[in-house]
Amino acid sequence: MPDAPETRVPEGIISLRIMAMPKDANAEGNIFGGWVLSQMDMAGALHAYSHTNSRLATVAVEGMKFHKPVNVGDEVTCYTRIFRIGRTSISILIETWVRSPRNTVPQHVTSGTFVYVALDDSGQPMEIKNRTF
Repeated sequence: MPDAPETRVPEGIISLRIMAMPKDANAEGNIFGGWVLSQMDMAGALHAYSHTNSRLATVAVEGMKFHKPVNVGDEVTCYTRIFRIGRTSISILIETWVRSPRNTVPQHVTSGTFVYVALDDSGQPMEIKNRTF
């Protein structure tokens, strides 16, 4: 029986969309949480880079909790939005949603806030010039 329709909709912009593949799964066919986390990190870094136009380092991940499993064949979409901009850091709120080939209603899987630090060419923290969003 299909899951009940999601009562909320994703917030933010689509920063990454990918299909979960067998190489990313455990023996039960569920995708490893670390793989999902890495996709979210890439999505957040893409969004942060488009705002800072600088190298970035991930320095923190806050508030991760998985609500549903991700299965092989699911379409995984990461939605991102800027949460906060500091002097050298930018926090991106990331929501991950899946759409299954068997159930086309998107389901919220997890959310988290990823914090990135802008880096100069020598790898040192640098001031983010554009702090508006």
